[in-house]
Amino acid sequence: MLTKLGKELGDTRERRALSLQAVAGPANISAAYLQKLERGVVDTPSPRVLARLAAVLGVPYLGLMQLAGYLDDGQRAEAQLRAGKEPHPLAGQVLSPAEWRAVGAFIEELKARRPTTKRRDTR
Repeated sequence: MLTKLGKELGDTRERRALSLQAVAGPANISAAYLQKLERGVVDTPSPRVLARLAAVLGVPYLGLMQLAGYLDDGQRAEAQLRAGKEPHPLAGQVLSPAEWRAVGAFIEELKARRPTTKRRDTR
């Protein structure tokens, strides 16, 4: 039984004030299956399901894979090194629609500040 995985999924969902259906729908699983995962009664959850849940909940996929028993500490560290990336700064953040709009506006502003390069006319 995967009680640590279930606890992580349930705690994260509750911290984000999301219903079972609000997580299950976008993850393309049933609310009943998510509830079984949270109770730790699913022995071998699919890595694909874990990837979708990680995306919906904003948690690291490799962390869920480790809690599900697919990776040990060394394998997780190796996978993170292979990915060669730090976690996205917004990973795990729950933002309101207004906050997401503000993030988008900020990104557009940064892009507008990029130096422009003059292109030669090749006609």
